[in-house]
This record gives sequence, C-alpha cells and structure tokens, in this order.
Amino acid sequence: MVIYQIFTRLFGNSNTTNKRHGSLVENGCGKMGFYTPQVLKRIKELGVSHVWFTGVIRHATATDYSSYGIPRQHPAVVKGVAGSPYAICDYYDIDPDLAENVENRMSEFENLVQRVHKAGMKVIIDFVPNHVARQYESVAAKPDYVKDLGAGDNQDWHFSPSNNFYYCWGQPFSPDFCLEAEGFDAYTECPAKATGNDCFSNAPGRNDWYETVKLNYGIDYCDAGGRSEHFDPVPDTWNKMTEILLFWASKGVDGFRCDMAEMVPSAFWRWATDKVKFKRSDIVFIGEVYNPALYREYIGAGFDYLYDKVGLYDCLKSVVQGNCSAQAITFQWQAVNDIQQHMLNFLENHDEQRIASPFFAGDAQKGIPALVVSTMLNTNPFMLYAGEEYGEKGMDEEGFSGRDGRTTIFDYWNPQSLYHGYVNRRKLTAEEKDMERQHISILSVATQEKAVTEGKTFDLMYANPQSDNFNAHRLYAFMRCWESERLLIVANFLDTEEIADVVIPQHAFDYLCIPSGEYEATELITKEKCHLKISADMAVRLTVPANNAVIMKF
Repeated sequence: MVIYQIFTRLFGNSNTTNKRHGSLVENGCGKMGFYTPQVLKRIKELGVSHVWFTGVIRHATATDYSSYGIPRQHPAVVKGVAGSPYAICDYYDIDPDLAENVENRMSEFENLVQRVHKAGMKVIIDFVPNHVARQYESVAAKPDYVKDLGAGDNQDWHFSPSNNFYYCWGQPFSPDFCLEAEGFDAYTECPAKATGNDCFSNAPGRNDWYETVKLNYGIDYCDAGGRSEHFDPVPDTWNKMTEILLFWASKGVDGFRCDMAEMVPSAFWRWATDKVKFKRSDIVFIGEVYNPALYREYIGAGFDYLYDKVGLYDCLKSVVQGNCSAQAITFQWQAVNDIQQHMLNFLENHDEQRIASPFFAGDAQKGIPALVVSTMLNTNPFMLYAGEEYGEKGMDEEGFSGRDGRTTIFDYWNPQSLYHGYVNRRKLTAEEKDMERQHISILSVATQEKAVTEGKTFDLMYANPQSDNFNAHRLYAFMRCWESERLLIVANFLDTEEIADVVIPQHAFDYLCIPSGEYEATELITKEKCHLKISADMAVRLTVPANNAVIMKF
C-alpha cells in the first residue's frame, strides 16, 4: 500500500506568480478538475494505491465566497490568506477554492472520486475530529436529522456531555496578542470557546491553535478531581461526528486520515469505526497518534494504521543527519514488531520538513537510503508526499508560512517542483528527473516484489557489528524472502561509496530456508547482474553507492 499525499490547493496550480501573502486571484489555486486520467496515470505509475487529497473539506479562509451563500470568515481568526485545512467550518462541504464552478463543487468532488477509482486507485480524505474553525457554521446539504455543531449547546456551562464545545463562562475571547484585520471590526466571541490544543482559557497565545475550537467528546478536562469521562449516555458529539464519517463514506471515499486522533478518546473511535465499517467494511482509518504507549489502544479501537513518526521516522531522520547510528533502526522495528503491519512509514508530510531542505538533509539524494528502508523493511504501508519524488526543498517564504523547510498549508502558492512535474514537464531539471527515476525504481521494487509485499524480514545488523569491513553506524543491512526469492538489501547513509562485507548468519539460512551455493543475482535498482556465493557465516562483498542502496535479488 502506497499513499500519495496531495495538498490539493497547491497541486496542479498553473499560476507561477508566487507573491508573498498573495490572494487567490494573484497566486492561483489547484483545482479538482486538474486530475485528468493522464495525471492520475502518472501518479499510479509511482506505485500509488491510495491518493490522500489533503484539505478538500471546506475550511476557514480569508477569501470571500459570500456571494455563493458561504458565510465569510473573519480574517483575524484565519491563519494565512488561504487558511488552514484543519480549521473546518463546514464538515458537509467542499473547499470552494478547489472547484472550477463553486456552485457545483460537490459534484466536482464526486467526479474526482470516480476518476481516481477508474484509474485503479482509492481516495483518502482528512477527518478532523478534535477541533473546528472558530466560526463553524454548516450551510451545505446534510441529513435532515443532523443538527449543526453547537446549535443546542448551553453556553452557561463550561462542560456538559450534551454540549459540542467547551465554554469560558461569561468571558470574551481575548487572546494574549493583537487580533486585528484591516477593514474589519474587531472579532468578538462571548463566551469564549476553548481552543483546539486543549487550551481551556479565554486567552490563548499566538502559539496555540487560536483559530480553532475544541470539540467535546464527553471528557471534563477541568473537573475538581482532574479529568473525568462522561460516555453514558453517548455524548451528542459522538453521533454528529459519526454521521459526518458516514456522509463521506457514502460519497465513495475509501479511507480517512484522522487528524490528531489521540486527542479524541479511544472509546469514541471504537464506537464510530464499528458503525462506519458495518456500512463499509473496506473503509481504512489512519490515525495521527504520536504516543507509542497509546498505539495498541487505538489499533484496538478500530484504526488500521498509525503514523510511525516518533519511532522509525525520527530515527531515520537522525541517521540521515548523522546524529545517530544506523544500528538504532533495529530497535525501532522491534519496539512495534507485534503491530508492525499497522504502522504507516513516511519520510515527508505536510507537518514535517522536506528532505532536501537544509533543516533536514539539504540534499534529496541523502533521503534515498531512508526511502529504501522505509519501503522495504516490512510489509506495512508507505506514504509519499507530493513533490518528494522531485526533491522539493520547501524553502519558499510564502506568507504566513516562513522559510522553514516545509511546504505551506496556509497560503496560495505554486511549489516549483510540482509545477515542473505535473504542469510543465519541459521545465524538469536534471536533478528532478533523476530523483523521479529513483523513486519510480525503488517504489516499483517495493510494490511488485513478493519478497517485499508478502515476505519475511531478517535483520542482519547483529551479525555485522562495526568493523573495518562493515560500517555498522552508516550502513543498514537486512534480507527479505518469499518462497525461493531472496533480497539482500544494504542501505548506505554515507556520502561516499562503501565496500562492505556482509555476513549472513546460519540463523538466516534456517529461518529463510536458503540453500548455500552460487547464485546469479540481479541488482534491482540498476538491473545489473552478477554472481554471488552465498554460504552461512561467510561474507558477501558488495559495493554500495553513496547515499543509496543495493538490492540484490537471488
């Protein structure tokens, strides 16, 4: 399973103005209609099985769509001009920025889902369960029996299980920094609602998620004795949020990437995923959970996959940067070995710094050995962030987003690498072409070789300690096996070519049922052939290119 994350607003934008703090008119925006069969075919050729369209549900924006009956958002509580896709202002609507015809935006989305399915891939969208925009108001068509979030709340209570929000009794919203917007009266909210990052004060700070409001799932975070749970009867928010999931499932969506899932009680997830999967057993739930102590609890609550962020991702980033030994990779997979099939590997996403940025590696090539490890160490899925395959640097200063090595989620923009890759391929640089070629080659192995998609894994690091013939701090070696097909994989995190003597222990021969002997082998990245003598406890000499890997199939 390979998920291709697309930040929909940026992808396919043909406007190259890129004015800092630019408006929709000035900088343009990607549209759902851009995903023609030809574009989807190119995406599928990467080995992609699922496309995650990030930011398709209508969220707070400074762009005025009031002429279409869409309530205008106060710019003081919108981050950037385009706004954050995680400040949802109508769970039943599509972001009008993405439509060719705003009035037909839902039909355009439904047609997009159909085209993706016809191209042989599935659709994932965001479900943002923890918080909404400060000015949430659903005006789109929804089931008649569904009332809007907050519509029946008793605002005299800080907490009530029947309320959808938390309130600061009689206190106005008064952030500890200036909230002004030129041409607008001051933003008012009284009583203030609690802020999305569990800030229950009426005065959030600039670093709080001040543009969002925390949703109430029946947990009183400010009870006299501390946190208390009120799940019986079922809180009103549980019903409303489950209806939202069922609504999008009815539109043909195949999965949900659930934002900050661990900030919502696992009891809700157990209840909601059961109801959704009863209607659509094929629906996939992906959870953004960062606390390893909660992994098994949330998998038990119905999540198919969880981000392997604080484990494998953080480890690989540190190895690429030279801050820790490649030997640490072994510990990371061992820590989640019992739930490995539920862990989602990745090297980039909208929250993280781009590999090619100086904040990460400064060179996309340095991410290639990490890509090989992420995609081939086990059978679990991998996520690729659009632009990663071209070495996108994320070093633009777009507006609300500074020059921080990340691709903006708040501004109207056109990342150069995506423009080259999907709008005007004649502009592709030699480096971008080479990075695309390497990604296609590696992902082809990861998605087509049975030894990777279904086979066993054997970590070779314990049999290859640091020595003159094997640099255990900068090389990572392992094997994959499916029936009579074996892969010997060595990733090189060094900036120089390395000649390595790799020992395959007797235990590997027994576990993977490898007969000793001479084999004709094929290196799967370069397609070069050679002969290998494979014998227990004897070294196989391999030349591994700098910041790259060898994948020997025999």
